[in-house]
Amino acid sequence: MRFRRAPATDAASPPATPRAVRRALPPAGQLRRERRTLLLVREEKLRDLGGLMLEMYRRDQFRQDLLVDRCIELGRLEERLAELDALLAAAVSRGRTRPSARCECGAPIFWGSKFCPQCGRAVSGTPLPVESS
Repeated sequence: MRFRRAPATDAASPPATPRAVRRALPPAGQLRRERRTLLLVREEKLRDLGGLMLEMYRRDQFRQDLLVDRCIELGRLEERLAELDALLAAAVSRGRTRPSARCECGAPIFWGSKFCPQCGRAVSGTPLPVESS
């Protein structure tokens, strides 16, 4: 078994920054299910918070710490719902891309190209997009 030596680093060079790990998006159905469940939990907690406030008013025993704790829980639920909305938007739009521009010969024209890579024709200023059929 052989071991590789780590490359020598200079004292003057800054340390390498770690790369961000890219994870696959969960399926859209799973995200929708979690969102639906969280909306039901949020609605129940809001109803409970209103009932708690009413009981405190009736008994004339106001406990701010209890209300703050319940509001923090609701705030966390709201944050997770916002995350789920963003993930859902990304999951739904994942497969939607703009059609690429094509030359008269049918070859794709890359952005910034002046000539077609297939036939060599000069590309006009605005290449024609593909018609969706």
